[in-house]
Amino acid sequence: MGEVQKLKGKEKFAYGIGAVGKDMVYMLSASYVLYYYQDIMGVSAVAMGVILFIARIFDAFNDPIMGIIVAKTKTRWGKFRPWLFIGTLTNAIVLYLMFAAPPSLSGRGLVAYAAVTYILWGVTYTMMDIPYWSMIPAFTESGKERENLSAMARSCAGVGSAIVTIITVLSVSTLGKLAGGEGASEIERLGYRYFALIIAVLFFIFITITCLSIKEKSSVNMETATVKEMFRALFRNGQAMTMVVAIVMINTALYITSNLVIYFFKYDFSPEAWQSNYTLFNTFGGAFQILAMMILFPLFRKFMNTINLFYVSFSMAFAGYLLLLVIAFSESTSVYLLLVPAFLIMSAMGMLNVIVTIFLANTVDYGELKNNRRDESVIFSMQTFVVKLASGVAALAASIVIQIFQIKKDETAEVLTAIAPASRLGLRMCMTIIPILVLLIGLLVFRKHYILTDEKTEEISRTLEERKRA
Repeated sequence: MGEVQKLKGKEKFAYGIGAVGKDMVYMLSASYVLYYYQDIMGVSAVAMGVILFIARIFDAFNDPIMGIIVAKTKTRWGKFRPWLFIGTLTNAIVLYLMFAAPPSLSGRGLVAYAAVTYILWGVTYTMMDIPYWSMIPAFTESGKERENLSAMARSCAGVGSAIVTIITVLSVSTLGKLAGGEGASEIERLGYRYFALIIAVLFFIFITITCLSIKEKSSVNMETATVKEMFRALFRNGQAMTMVVAIVMINTALYITSNLVIYFFKYDFSPEAWQSNYTLFNTFGGAFQILAMMILFPLFRKFMNTINLFYVSFSMAFAGYLLLLVIAFSESTSVYLLLVPAFLIMSAMGMLNVIVTIFLANTVDYGELKNNRRDESVIFSMQTFVVKLASGVAALAASIVIQIFQIKKDETAEVLTAIAPASRLGLRMCMTIIPILVLLIGLLVFRKHYILTDEKTEEISRTLEERKRA
């Protein structure tokens, strides 16, 4: 096998822009599909929560199967890029359909439409997401270059998520009005339809750039296995299992917050100016997340190892949620005060997303040392699954909160009004205390079981090199 050339700037850009596009799509689905169908289309919150959760359980089987299919693929364009392109095209189409529910549908018909489109969205997203992350070894050298590219791509993914988080609400309002919508619900319904179309087109363009610019320069022999063997390999890798739990907890906490915070602004904190306040909050939160990944992480990394930085990030997240809880009970009406916990929480989440990707890559070497086989496809397909599982669990939890505390618009009121005091109390406690408890579980599991320090990973690398030379 020939030597793999160093990556060019154009290739790094092309891979990064793909991450921006795919996470724009993912964030739109993860943060707004529950709101779209429950608050705008009128589907029961619990019904939507169950749909989202079941779809993620379905992905437990879909993701590993997709890993096997990618591993067995052999074409003139490589094994990764064909699936990346096909998955992107179909996912973009389904994304549009998911946010373009016919207004004539209601009741069971609307629930069925939501279920079918959301499950298809998950299947097609997996079709492109697994080859996207699994293709890194096919065009990079092992070691520092691969780690840097993974971290860069994760940062770009965070940029995509932040963009959608920031612009969605105001973009939806503007597009809905331009489309001729009359009334708040009609404006939002049309707005989401055309906003989803724009995001879908950008997604397709960005991934097409990736496919055209990235060449699979080396022959990557991915081990194939049955679904049973793949899960067995994961369970035999205790470090991978630890990171899977940590990733689930981190993302569940984040998605619970992102699912509930729109209701917090619309029906609790500032009904009369919720769109502008929500956008301001998300603008700063998204900016904090991006800056944390691109500036704070490399800055802290200069004088702190990744494990200590992991604990620092968790401490920031805890402090942010506690401060948010204090502000909520202080009955403050200043949106600017909320920017302080937004900084702590989103900066922490930004750094954690980079750190867990690095930690997950380290578990591949650990698994090879322990089990005498490299399981990149297993590990990275499970990463895709657990992040989507987290969004499903979070959506179910958020939908239960919405249903129990009756968080919805008052159809009899002429203008948007705040929900009842008991509902406000329940919403505020659930959007802060539940994420704290979820993060605490993740931290305890990590602290007890994760052993791959910088020194340990270097030792494993040396041992593997010696084994190859023997």
